Amino acid sequence: MKAPKQQLFNAKKQKLKRQKLRNNATPAEKRLWSYLRNSQLLGRKFRRQQGIGPYIVDFYCPKENLAVELDGDIHSTNEAREYDHERDKFIHDHGITTIRFRNKEVFNDVDSVLQTIAKYFRTSSAVS
Repeated sequence: MKAPKQQLFNAKKQKLKRQKLRNNATPAEKRLWSYLRNSQLLGRKFRRQQGIGPYIVDFYCPKENLAVELDGDIHSTNEAREYDHERDKFIHDHGITTIRFRNKEVFNDVDSVLQTIAKYFRTSSAVS
């Protein structure tokens, strides 16, 4: 008998954690979300705190299979970099591209952040 297939997106056991992360977003996440919400970036819908397997990404665009991560200072430790690498590999192995930005980039040059995200879109059409 086959084992049940594990749900890839938004596993029920992560629901409370995802809600907590959304309700306690960092200032950088709040700022970027103000530009991504309501399909403002070339008509692409993004989700906040999307579960992908055992991981939760800051933002996810299902149409583009694109995860966007914002990294604060905690991500500069060797342990955090190793964890991020394992997570990015898992996500990549499921056909999803992950792009990362430092929190400062969101505050210092949000236009460049948005342009970089848009470069990962397969088409530039504004159709969702």
